Amino acid sequence: MDEKRYFQGEDGVELAYRRWTPVQSERNMPIVLLHGAASNSTRWWHFVKHSHLANDRLLLRPDLRGHGESIWRGAARIKDWSQDIASMLNHEQQAQAFVVGHCLGANIALGFASRFPDRCAGLVLIEPMAREAIMGILVWLRRLLPVLHLALGLIKLINRLGFYRRQLETLDLQLLDRRLHEANHTQLKEILADYGSPWLDIKTMPTVQYLSNLIELMQPLPVAAVHCPCLVIQSRGRSITDAKRTQTALAALPQVEFVTIDSDHWLPATHPDHLRALIDTWVLKNHTLR
Repeated sequence: MDEKRYFQGEDGVELAYRRWTPVQSERNMPIVLLHGAASNSTRWWHFVKHSHLANDRLLLRPDLRGHGESIWRGAARIKDWSQDIASMLNHEQQAQAFVVGHCLGANIALGFASRFPDRCAGLVLIEPMAREAIMGILVWLRRLLPVLHLALGLIKLINRLGFYRRQLETLDLQLLDRRLHEANHTQLKEILADYGSPWLDIKTMPTVQYLSNLIELMQPLPVAAVHCPCLVIQSRGRSITDAKRTQTALAALPQVEFVTIDSDHWLPATHPDHLRALIDTWVLKNHTLR
């Protein structure tokens, strides 16, 4: 059964998540599924529907603070999202979980594992964003970090004066993914462009949070502070990050395995079955080892 639930962050803010309750026993360790930048919990619709892990364990999919239905007008940082994951696990009375993250969600998963090492049984990092490996427009954004910080401060001031969008559009990634799966070759490039479109992203989330996403993507990854097994799944596409440089940046992770898929950055949309099989196999293997 899949249902929407809410929990309170450490600061009392109400945050949303989706909980998949298995028909069989819940005694196996749960899985936390983290979406990426400018996304929400619907990112994981295909995984929840088709994963073998859904047979006998909880699947928890938060709308990260500032995204989806977790409405928050501040500028969340990785430390805030990490604490929110811990608060969600407390709410579910779960001591530990495997954490899966895509894009910014992978960076947050690393942040959570470094801050709460006893609560993270293992990490699956899908297209993590190491700042040493970013490419394309993100290289320019890294150079413009002071400007982004200035813009963030200005918009926060405008928000405090009471000027902000009262309504935001909803983003259902199941609908977007289905368009992609049904597209012919000539439509494919146009639809994939929507996944990385800042104009679409900004319609669905507070501007201050959108800028905060970009800033947090540029933060160093706490590789040395992570002590659990890790699976890193990357694409060969070079529009967002360079796979070889990412592997160099993450090589110090313990018991790390690297898998590369012939695709671009949006693996949960372009290769959902391949991704699901990799995650299922790795979690089951590492669960039996612990």
